[in-house]
Amino acid sequence: MHSRPQPAAAGPASVEAHRDKVRALLAGLAVRTDTVPLADALGRGLARDITAPLDLPPFANSQMDGYAVRSADLAEGGVELRVTDPVPAGAQPAALAAGTAAPIMTGAMIPPGADAVVPIEAAEPDVFPEPGSPATVRLPATAAGTYVRAAGSDIAAGTRALAAGTYLGPGQLGLLAALGLPEAPVHAAPTVLLVTTGDEVVAPGTPLEAGKIYDANSTLLDSGLRQAGLAVTRAGITADDPDALERLLRAHAPAVDLIITTGGVSKGAYEVVRQALEGHGVEFGSVAMQPGGPQGLGTFDGVPVLCFPGNPVSCLVSFEMFLRPVLTALLGSPAPRTAVRARLAAPLTSPAAKHQVRRGTLTPDGTVQLEGGAGSHLVHALALSNALVHVPAGTAELAAGDEVEVWVL
Repeated sequence: MHSRPQPAAAGPASVEAHRDKVRALLAGLAVRTDTVPLADALGRGLARDITAPLDLPPFANSQMDGYAVRSADLAEGGVELRVTDPVPAGAQPAALAAGTAAPIMTGAMIPPGADAVVPIEAAEPDVFPEPGSPATVRLPATAAGTYVRAAGSDIAAGTRALAAGTYLGPGQLGLLAALGLPEAPVHAAPTVLLVTTGDEVVAPGTPLEAGKIYDANSTLLDSGLRQAGLAVTRAGITADDPDALERLLRAHAPAVDLIITTGGVSKGAYEVVRQALEGHGVEFGSVAMQPGGPQGLGTFDGVPVLCFPGNPVSCLVSFEMFLRPVLTALLGSPAPRTAVRARLAAPLTSPAAKHQVRRGTLTPDGTVQLEGGAGSHLVHALALSNALVHVPAGTAELAAGDEVEVWVL
Protein backbone atom coordinates (compact mmCIF):
# COMPACT_ATOMS: atom_id res chain seq x y z
CA MET A 1 0.00 0.00 0.00
CA HIS A 2 1.19 3.50 -0.77
CA SER A 3 -1.29 5.54 1.27
CA ARG A 4 0.51 7.34 4.07
CA PRO A 5 -0.46 10.01 6.60
CA GLN A 6 -0.09 13.45 5.06
CA PRO A 7 1.58 16.32 6.95
CA ALA A 8 -0.33 19.50 7.55
CA ALA A 9 -0.30 21.67 4.46
CA ALA A 10 2.05 24.64 4.49
CA GLY A 11 1.78 27.78 2.39
CA PRO A 12 3.38 27.80 -1.06
CA ALA A 13 7.14 28.32 -1.17
CA SER A 14 8.55 31.28 -3.05
CA VAL A 15 10.34 30.72 -6.34
CA GLU A 16 13.62 31.77 -4.72
CA ALA A 17 13.18 29.43 -1.75
CA HIS A 18 12.45 26.44 -3.98
CA ARG A 19 15.40 27.26 -6.23
CA ASP A 20 17.63 27.33 -3.16
CA LYS A 21 16.39 23.85 -2.23
CA VAL A 22 17.18 22.60 -5.72
CA ARG A 23 20.66 24.12 -5.50
CA ALA A 24 21.33 22.42 -2.16
CA LEU A 25 20.00 19.09 -3.47
CA LEU A 26 22.24 19.16 -6.54
CA ALA A 27 25.41 20.54 -4.94
CA GLY A 28 27.12 17.16 -5.28
CA LEU A 29 26.95 17.35 -9.08
CA ALA A 30 29.83 19.84 -9.02
CA VAL A 31 32.25 17.32 -7.50
CA ARG A 32 33.19 15.28 -10.57
CA THR A 33 35.48 16.83 -13.17
CA ASP A 34 36.96 15.83 -16.51
CA THR A 35 39.93 17.09 -18.51
CA VAL A 36 38.99 17.22 -22.18
CA PRO A 37 40.55 18.50 -25.42
CA LEU A 38 39.50 22.03 -26.31
CA ALA A 39 37.50 20.66 -29.23
CA ASP A 40 35.29 18.78 -26.75
CA ALA A 41 35.00 21.59 -24.19
CA LEU A 42 32.59 23.85 -26.07
CA GLY A 43 29.54 24.60 -23.93
CA ARG A 44 31.05 23.10 -20.78
CA GLY A 45 31.75 24.84 -17.47
CA LEU A 46 35.32 25.39 -16.30
CA ALA A 47 36.04 23.34 -13.18
CA ARG A 48 38.93 25.42 -11.79
CA ASP A 49 40.68 28.75 -12.25
CA ILE A 50 43.10 28.96 -15.17
CA THR A 51 46.32 30.93 -14.59
CA ALA A 52 48.08 32.31 -17.65
CA PRO A 53 51.32 30.32 -18.15
CA LEU A 54 52.78 33.06 -20.37
CA ASP A 55 52.33 36.66 -21.41
CA LEU A 56 49.87 37.51 -24.18
CA PRO A 57 51.20 38.64 -26.45
CA PRO A 58 54.39 36.76 -25.54
CA PHE A 59 56.58 39.47 -27.10
CA ALA A 60 56.23 43.08 -28.19
CA ASN A 61 54.85 43.14 -31.74
CA SER A 62 53.63 45.52 -34.37
CA GLN A 63 50.02 46.61 -34.54
CA MET A 64 50.42 47.82 -38.14
CA ASP A 65 52.27 47.23 -41.39
CA GLY A 66 54.90 49.96 -41.33
CA TYR A 67 58.42 50.77 -40.12
CA ALA A 68 59.95 49.81 -36.78
CA VAL A 69 61.96 52.78 -35.55
CA ARG A 70 63.80 54.32 -32.63
CA SER A 71 61.56 57.24 -31.67
CA ALA A 72 64.62 59.26 -30.66
CA ASP A 73 65.78 59.22 -34.31
CA LEU A 74 62.66 61.11 -35.46
CA ALA A 75 61.92 64.82 -35.27
CA GLU A 76 59.17 67.31 -36.17
CA GLY A 77 58.98 67.85 -39.91
CA GLY A 78 60.22 64.35 -40.63
CA VAL A 79 63.57 62.59 -40.89
CA GLU A 80 65.04 60.46 -43.66
CA LEU A 81 66.30 57.08 -42.47
CA ARG A 82 68.07 54.21 -44.18
CA VAL A 83 65.85 51.19 -44.74
CA THR A 84 67.24 47.96 -43.31
CA ASP A 85 66.14 44.31 -43.52
CA PRO A 86 62.40 43.69 -43.28
CA VAL A 87 60.79 41.90 -40.30
CA PRO A 88 58.12 39.38 -41.34
CA ALA A 89 55.72 37.80 -38.85
CA GLY A 90 57.28 34.79 -37.17
CA ALA A 91 60.88 35.93 -37.55
CA GLN A 92 63.33 36.87 -34.79
CA PRO A 93 64.81 40.18 -35.95
CA ALA A 94 68.27 41.58 -35.41
CA ALA A 95 68.71 44.70 -33.26
CA LEU A 96 67.77 47.95 -34.98
CA ALA A 97 70.74 50.25 -35.46
CA ALA A 98 70.42 53.97 -34.84
CA GLY A 99 69.42 55.96 -37.94
CA THR A 100 67.66 53.01 -39.60
CA ALA A 101 64.06 51.88 -40.09
CA ALA A 102 62.97 48.26 -40.57
CA PRO A 103 59.90 47.38 -42.65
CA ILE A 104 57.68 45.38 -40.31
CA MET A 105 54.48 43.40 -40.79
CA THR A 106 51.47 43.29 -38.48
CA GLY A 107 52.14 40.85 -35.62
CA ALA A 108 55.88 40.71 -36.22
CA MET A 109 58.29 41.00 -33.28
CA ILE A 110 59.60 44.49 -32.54
CA PRO A 111 63.38 44.46 -33.10
CA PRO A 112 65.59 45.09 -30.06
CA GLY A 113 66.29 48.83 -29.89
CA ALA A 114 63.06 49.83 -31.66
CA ASP A 115 60.27 51.36 -29.58
CA ALA A 116 57.65 52.56 -32.10
CA VAL A 117 56.04 51.73 -35.44
CA VAL A 118 55.23 54.28 -38.15
CA PRO A 119 52.38 53.00 -40.37
CA ILE A 120 53.24 52.63 -44.03
CA GLU A 121 50.54 55.18 -44.92
CA ALA A 122 52.54 57.89 -43.09
CA ALA A 123 55.82 57.11 -44.87
CA GLU A 124 57.32 58.82 -47.93
CA PRO A 125 57.18 56.85 -50.16
CA ASP A 126 54.17 54.94 -48.82
CA VAL A 127 55.22 51.61 -50.32
CA PHE A 128 57.92 49.25 -49.11
CA PRO A 129 61.10 49.05 -51.20
CA GLU A 130 62.13 45.80 -52.82
CA PRO A 131 63.99 43.64 -50.26
CA GLY A 132 67.78 43.93 -50.63
CA SER A 133 67.73 47.16 -52.64
CA PRO A 134 69.33 50.27 -51.05
CA ALA A 135 66.63 52.69 -50.01
CA THR A 136 65.72 55.49 -47.65
CA VAL A 137 62.34 56.54 -46.25
CA ARG A 138 61.12 59.81 -44.77
CA LEU A 139 59.16 59.35 -41.53
CA PRO A 140 57.34 61.83 -39.26
CA ALA A 141 58.01 62.31 -35.55
CA THR A 142 56.47 59.43 -33.62
CA ALA A 143 56.20 58.89 -29.85
CA ALA A 144 57.63 55.82 -28.17
CA GLY A 145 55.06 53.01 -27.91
CA THR A 146 53.06 54.06 -30.95
CA TYR A 147 51.46 51.03 -32.63
CA VAL A 148 53.41 48.64 -30.42
CA ARG A 149 51.58 45.83 -28.64
CA ALA A 150 53.57 45.38 -25.46
CA ALA A 151 54.32 41.90 -24.14
CA GLY A 152 51.61 40.96 -21.63
CA SER A 153 49.36 43.86 -22.65
CA ASP A 154 46.46 41.42 -23.14
CA ILE A 155 47.21 39.28 -20.08
CA ALA A 156 50.34 38.87 -17.98
CA ALA A 157 51.82 35.50 -17.03
CA GLY A 158 50.74 34.40 -13.57
CA THR A 159 47.42 36.24 -13.56
CA ARG A 160 44.00 34.56 -13.65
CA ALA A 161 42.89 34.05 -17.21
CA LEU A 162 39.47 32.47 -16.52
CA ALA A 163 37.62 31.83 -13.28
CA ALA A 164 36.17 28.49 -12.24
CA GLY A 165 32.56 28.26 -13.37
CA THR A 166 33.16 30.17 -16.61
CA TYR A 167 31.00 29.00 -19.51
CA LEU A 168 33.33 27.94 -22.31
CA GLY A 169 32.26 29.51 -25.57
CA PRO A 170 34.40 30.20 -28.64
CA GLY A 171 36.07 33.27 -27.09
CA GLN A 172 37.07 31.44 -23.92
CA LEU A 173 38.38 28.42 -25.81
CA GLY A 174 40.31 30.74 -28.14
CA LEU A 175 42.02 32.30 -25.11
CA LEU A 176 43.03 28.88 -23.76
CA ALA A 177 44.45 27.97 -27.16
CA ALA A 178 46.35 31.28 -27.35
CA LEU A 179 47.88 30.44 -23.97
CA GLY A 180 49.13 27.14 -25.39
CA LEU A 181 46.72 24.98 -23.40
CA PRO A 182 45.43 21.97 -25.41
CA GLU A 183 42.93 20.82 -22.77
CA ALA A 184 40.47 22.26 -20.28
CA PRO A 185 39.36 21.04 -16.85
CA VAL A 186 35.55 20.95 -16.95
CA HIS A 187 32.70 19.77 -14.79
CA ALA A 188 31.55 16.30 -15.74
CA ALA A 189 28.22 16.31 -17.56
CA PRO A 190 25.57 14.77 -15.28
CA THR A 191 23.49 11.87 -16.55
CA VAL A 192 19.75 12.35 -16.13
CA LEU A 193 17.01 9.73 -16.10
CA LEU A 194 13.89 11.27 -17.63
CA VAL A 195 10.59 9.59 -16.72
CA THR A 196 7.21 10.62 -18.13
CA THR A 197 4.13 9.27 -16.37
CA GLY A 198 0.44 8.95 -17.14
CA ASP A 199 -2.02 6.34 -18.41
CA GLU A 200 -3.37 8.99 -20.77
CA VAL A 201 -0.03 9.66 -22.47
CA VAL A 202 1.11 7.88 -25.64
CA ALA A 203 4.21 8.25 -27.79
CA PRO A 204 4.02 10.37 -30.95
CA GLY A 205 3.50 8.21 -34.03
CA THR A 206 1.13 5.75 -32.36
CA PRO A 207 -2.67 5.75 -32.84
CA LEU A 208 -4.41 8.32 -30.64
CA GLU A 209 -7.36 6.65 -28.92
CA ALA A 210 -10.18 8.51 -27.19
CA GLY A 211 -9.02 10.15 -23.95
CA LYS A 212 -5.33 9.89 -24.85
CA ILE A 213 -2.81 12.65 -25.58
CA TYR A 214 0.59 12.59 -27.23
CA ASP A 215 3.65 12.91 -25.00
CA ALA A 216 5.20 16.36 -25.44
CA ASN A 217 7.05 16.42 -22.13
CA SER A 218 9.69 13.86 -23.03
CA THR A 219 10.71 15.81 -26.12
CA LEU A 220 10.47 19.20 -24.40
CA LEU A 221 12.63 18.20 -21.45
CA ASP A 222 14.98 15.94 -23.38
CA SER A 223 15.72 18.81 -25.77
CA GLY A 224 16.20 21.30 -22.94
CA LEU A 225 18.43 18.97 -20.95
CA ARG A 226 20.61 18.08 -23.92
CA GLN A 227 20.84 21.72 -24.93
CA ALA A 228 22.02 22.39 -21.37
CA GLY A 229 24.83 19.86 -21.81
CA LEU A 230 23.41 16.92 -19.87
CA ALA A 231 23.41 13.28 -20.93
CA VAL A 232 19.82 12.00 -20.96
CA THR A 233 18.45 8.49 -20.51
CA ARG A 234 14.79 8.32 -21.47
CA ALA A 235 12.76 5.72 -19.60
CA GLY A 236 9.75 6.10 -21.86
CA ILE A 237 6.19 6.54 -20.63
CA THR A 238 5.32 4.89 -17.34
CA ALA A 239 1.75 3.90 -16.50
CA ASP A 240 0.03 5.04 -13.32
CA ASP A 241 1.36 2.11 -11.30
CA PRO A 242 3.38 3.17 -8.22
CA ASP A 243 5.06 -0.23 -7.80
CA ALA A 244 6.12 -0.33 -11.43
CA LEU A 245 7.52 3.20 -11.16
CA GLU A 246 9.51 2.25 -8.05
CA ARG A 247 10.99 -0.77 -9.82
CA LEU A 248 11.93 1.33 -12.85
CA LEU A 249 13.66 3.99 -10.74
CA ARG A 250 15.48 1.40 -8.67
CA ALA A 251 16.77 -0.31 -11.81
CA HIS A 252 18.17 2.93 -13.26
CA ALA A 253 19.29 4.79 -10.13
CA PRO A 254 22.81 3.29 -9.87
CA ALA A 255 23.71 4.57 -13.35
CA VAL A 256 22.45 8.18 -13.19
CA ASP A 257 23.23 11.41 -11.33
CA LEU A 258 19.73 12.88 -11.36
CA ILE A 259 16.16 11.65 -11.84
CA ILE A 260 13.50 13.91 -13.35
CA THR A 261 9.86 12.88 -13.49
CA THR A 262 6.96 14.67 -15.15
CA GLY A 263 3.36 14.41 -14.04
CA GLY A 264 1.75 12.77 -11.03
CA VAL A 265 2.71 15.42 -8.45
CA SER A 266 -0.58 17.14 -7.62
CA LYS A 267 -3.12 16.18 -4.95
CA GLY A 268 -5.45 14.15 -7.15
CA ALA A 269 -6.44 10.53 -6.66
CA TYR A 270 -4.06 9.07 -9.29
CA GLU A 271 -0.82 10.98 -8.73
CA VAL A 272 1.57 8.08 -9.36
CA VAL A 273 4.84 9.91 -8.68
CA ARG A 274 3.57 11.19 -5.39
CA GLN A 275 2.26 7.74 -4.44
CA ALA A 276 5.51 6.04 -5.35
CA LEU A 277 8.02 8.48 -3.87
CA GLU A 278 6.37 10.16 -0.90
CA GLY A 279 7.98 8.59 2.13
CA HIS A 280 11.10 7.62 0.15
CA GLY A 281 12.98 10.87 0.75
CA VAL A 282 10.98 12.98 -1.71
CA GLU A 283 8.83 15.87 -0.50
CA PHE A 284 5.94 17.36 -2.44
CA GLY A 285 4.53 20.82 -2.10
CA SER A 286 3.50 23.96 -3.92
CA VAL A 287 5.51 26.89 -5.22
CA ALA A 288 3.90 30.31 -5.61
CA MET A 289 4.38 30.23 -9.38
CA GLN A 290 2.06 30.05 -12.38
CA PRO A 291 2.39 27.75 -14.25
CA GLY A 292 4.35 25.06 -12.41
CA GLY A 293 3.00 25.31 -8.88
CA PRO A 294 3.14 21.61 -7.85
CA GLN A 295 6.73 20.48 -7.33
CA GLY A 296 8.60 17.62 -5.67
CA LEU A 297 12.24 17.13 -4.76
CA GLY A 298 14.42 14.86 -2.67
CA THR A 299 16.37 11.64 -3.15
CA PHE A 300 15.59 8.08 -4.21
CA ASP A 301 18.18 5.43 -3.38
CA GLY A 302 20.61 8.29 -2.80
CA VAL A 303 20.00 9.88 -6.22
CA PRO A 304 18.60 13.46 -6.39
CA VAL A 305 15.06 13.60 -7.74
CA LEU A 306 13.14 16.53 -9.21
CA CYS A 307 9.44 16.02 -9.87
CA PHE A 308 7.91 18.45 -12.35
CA PRO A 309 4.20 18.91 -13.17
CA GLY A 310 2.70 17.12 -16.13
CA ASN A 311 1.32 19.98 -18.23
CA PRO A 312 3.89 20.70 -20.97
CA VAL A 313 4.32 24.42 -20.35
CA SER A 314 4.49 23.86 -16.58
CA CYS A 315 7.14 21.25 -17.20
CA LEU A 316 9.35 23.51 -19.31
CA VAL A 317 8.86 26.56 -17.08
CA SER A 318 9.90 24.41 -14.09
CA PHE A 319 13.08 23.44 -15.91
CA GLU A 320 13.84 27.06 -16.83
CA MET A 321 13.07 28.47 -13.38
CA PHE A 322 14.67 25.84 -11.18
CA LEU A 323 17.02 23.38 -12.87
CA ARG A 324 18.67 25.41 -15.63
CA PRO A 325 19.84 28.34 -13.45
CA VAL A 326 21.04 25.96 -10.73
CA LEU A 327 23.11 24.01 -13.26
CA THR A 328 24.62 27.29 -14.45
CA ALA A 329 25.52 28.30 -10.90
CA LEU A 330 26.98 24.90 -9.97
CA LEU A 331 28.60 23.73 -13.20
CA GLY A 332 29.10 26.89 -15.28
CA SER A 333 26.93 25.34 -18.00
CA PRO A 334 24.58 26.04 -19.68
CA ALA A 335 25.10 29.72 -20.37
CA PRO A 336 22.71 31.84 -18.30
CA ARG A 337 19.61 33.17 -19.95
CA THR A 338 20.01 36.80 -20.98
CA ALA A 339 17.70 38.94 -18.86
CA VAL A 340 16.51 42.25 -20.31
CA ARG A 341 13.86 44.83 -19.56
CA ALA A 342 11.09 45.17 -22.13
CA ARG A 343 7.83 47.07 -22.47
CA LEU A 344 4.57 45.17 -22.62
CA ALA A 345 2.73 45.46 -25.92
CA ALA A 346 -0.59 44.76 -24.18
CA PRO A 347 -1.92 44.79 -20.61
CA LEU A 348 -1.99 41.65 -18.47
CA THR A 349 -3.38 40.39 -15.20
CA SER A 350 -1.65 38.05 -12.78
CA PRO A 351 -2.48 36.29 -9.49
CA ALA A 352 -1.05 38.70 -6.95
CA ALA A 353 0.23 35.93 -4.68
CA LYS A 354 2.15 34.15 -7.42
CA HIS A 355 5.15 34.72 -9.69
CA GLN A 356 3.61 34.41 -13.14
CA VAL A 357 5.72 33.31 -16.10
CA ARG A 358 4.15 34.17 -19.45
CA ARG A 359 5.43 33.33 -22.89
CA GLY A 360 6.12 36.11 -25.36
CA THR A 361 7.90 37.39 -28.42
CA LEU A 362 10.57 40.02 -27.84
CA THR A 363 10.76 42.42 -30.78
CA PRO A 364 13.69 44.58 -31.97
CA ASP A 365 12.01 47.75 -30.73
CA GLY A 366 12.20 46.57 -27.11
CA THR A 367 8.57 45.54 -26.68
CA VAL A 368 7.32 42.06 -25.80
CA GLN A 369 4.11 40.64 -27.24
CA LEU A 370 2.44 37.97 -25.10
CA GLU A 371 1.78 34.67 -26.87
CA GLY A 372 -1.37 32.87 -25.78
CA GLY A 373 -2.80 33.04 -22.29
CA ALA A 374 -1.53 31.93 -18.91
CA GLY A 375 -2.67 28.32 -19.38
CA SER A 376 -0.14 25.54 -18.86
CA HIS A 377 -1.35 23.50 -21.85
CA LEU A 378 -0.66 26.09 -24.58
CA VAL A 379 2.19 24.36 -26.42
CA HIS A 380 1.54 26.26 -29.66
CA ALA A 381 1.97 29.58 -27.87
CA LEU A 382 5.19 28.26 -26.36
CA ALA A 383 6.49 27.28 -29.79
CA LEU A 384 5.82 30.81 -31.09
CA SER A 385 7.72 32.44 -28.21
CA ASN A 386 11.31 33.56 -27.92
CA ALA A 387 11.15 34.82 -24.34
CA LEU A 388 9.76 34.21 -20.86
CA VAL A 389 7.99 37.20 -19.34
CA HIS A 390 8.21 37.52 -15.55
CA VAL A 391 5.47 39.04 -13.44
CA PRO A 392 6.68 38.95 -9.83
CA ALA A 393 4.52 38.04 -6.86
CA GLY A 394 2.70 41.08 -5.53
CA THR A 395 1.72 42.33 -9.00
CA ALA A 396 -1.92 41.89 -9.99
CA GLU A 397 -1.97 43.80 -13.27
CA LEU A 398 0.27 45.69 -15.65
CA ALA A 399 -0.61 48.13 -18.40
CA ALA A 400 0.64 48.27 -21.96
CA GLY A 401 4.00 50.03 -21.93
CA ASP A 402 4.92 48.88 -18.42
CA GLU A 403 8.39 47.36 -18.08
CA VAL A 404 8.88 43.70 -17.22
CA GLU A 405 11.87 41.39 -16.91
CA VAL A 406 12.25 39.08 -19.88
CA TRP A 407 14.48 36.01 -20.27
CA VAL A 408 15.55 35.51 -23.86
CA LEU A 409 15.13 31.89 -24.97
